[in-house]
Amino acid sequence: MARIVGSIMSTHVPAIANALARHEEADPYWKPFFDGYKEVYAWLDEVRPDVAVIVHNDHGMNFFLDKMPTFAVGCAPEYRHGDEGWGIPTVDPYPGRPGLSWHLVEELVADEFDVTTCQEMLVDHAVTNPMKLLWPDGGGVPIVPVTLNTVMFPYPSAKRCYALGEAIGRAVSSYGAEPDLRVVMIGSGGLSHQLEGRRAGFINKTFDLRFVESLTDDPRWATQFSGEELVKETGSQGVELLMWLTARAALLGNVRRVTWNYHIPISNTAAGTLVLEPAA
Repeated sequence: MARIVGSIMSTHVPAIANALARHEEADPYWKPFFDGYKEVYAWLDEVRPDVAVIVHNDHGMNFFLDKMPTFAVGCAPEYRHGDEGWGIPTVDPYPGRPGLSWHLVEELVADEFDVTTCQEMLVDHAVTNPMKLLWPDGGGVPIVPVTLNTVMFPYPSAKRCYALGEAIGRAVSSYGAEPDLRVVMIGSGGLSHQLEGRRAGFINKTFDLRFVESLTDDPRWATQFSGEELVKETGSQGVELLMWLTARAALLGNVRRVTWNYHIPISNTAAGTLVLEPAA
């Protein structure tokens, strides 16, 4: 059966794409952030995933306030990068993995998750930035995008997102069509940040570090918080940590931390990179 080789959690700040395009990895502002990926590259060379299930939030490419699914799964043969208006360089389409996508949909529905299936889906910096960070020279892997609503109340609860991650983990392990398939989970977003209003620039390092520690030792810790409480603790965009939580839950059992990096601020955001793998 297919297996999940690990989970990578990564910030997806739009400015990252421009920093990469301008080759600013050694710039003092960016260097502490980009240095955090060196061990990630070594790990990817070791585990060599065949496909990435990337849990992310959509920034208006597919869904807006008039229609906002709680959970959506991409089932397309390819995913094109839409123009977001940030001046971010667009990238070539990412190949999909429709067989795995439809298996996930079928298993999630059987697990009583009402997911929106997308046979066409544009992707934005929530997908392209982690993919470019993890495979900077190109040659990345096919993707299965899983979209969570972190834009419009009511958000899915942390408890529900954890259950979704567990369901994804079970679905991957039951995928028999490609029994040797190596899957990497990617949780895209976070950590604490708020980009608007009276708390613009808000960062909560104490909460960030406690949350990251919990993903190894007490992964259900964050499920005690409501959506409103997470916004209070992490900012209106910091609720993106739900993607990290979902990607962690997909590992199902105990985990080992491979590498971890935290740097503040990057464009008014607490920037983090975390890799976890099954402990066994």
